[in-house]
Amino acid sequence: MKALSVAELKARFSKVLADVRRGERIAVLYGRSKMPVAMIVPWAPASAGRREVGFLDGEVTIEFADDFEMTEEFEMTEEEFLGGA
Repeated sequence: MKALSVAELKARFSKVLADVRRGERIAVLYGRSKMPVAMIVPWAPASAGRREVGFLDGEVTIEFADDFEMTEEFEMTEEEFLGGA
């Protein structure tokens, strides 16, 4: 993995993008202390690694305690919580 300062990144941006297209990851370093602040990585479609919803339907049950309550800061119905809405 390469690491470049902001100035180096600006000066070599087209080459950096070409490297990223080939699968390389580039760390972006910022300030005098050269602290890593970002990573430029190859694009991956949003569907990559997504999980199938409902694959355990009919295989498991979820039960809530009688005193279970949704709090105000978590405004979601039980059905929404379980993925039914």
